[in-house]
Amino acid sequence: MKRIRESPLWKKARKGFRGYPIATVAFYGPTAKLATKVAIGIVPFEGADADPLERWYSEREDVRGSAEILGEILAFLDEHAPKSVVLSDGIIGCPHEEGKDYPNGKECPECPYWANWDRWTGETIQ
Repeated sequence: MKRIRESPLWKKARKGFRGYPIATVAFYGPTAKLATKVAIGIVPFEGADADPLERWYSEREDVRGSAEILGEILAFLDEHAPKSVVLSDGIIGCPHEEGKDYPNGKECPECPYWANWDRWTGETIQ
């Protein structure tokens, strides 16, 4: 697997804030070691919701190492031309969506790893 920090996507993020629109890139997976989903949103101005929002999935490989998905992501970024790219440093949670894949306020039944884990601090929750 090609390391994400060696990819063209990381190089775009490394440039820092250059203004709006911003592309937000977040990785999700069943554990903190395997990313099976990447979501990218284009935030047109400060305080706006991400629109468009695109998601890519892979059950075969880690999305961070998929040449096919990286190519699609780079094409998406070329199409929407963000001035800045913000990239999550790691996997920030379960790939399933609360309210869509499982009930609001509940834990994902498919990803018990995240049940007692604070995805922002990396600490366990009591």
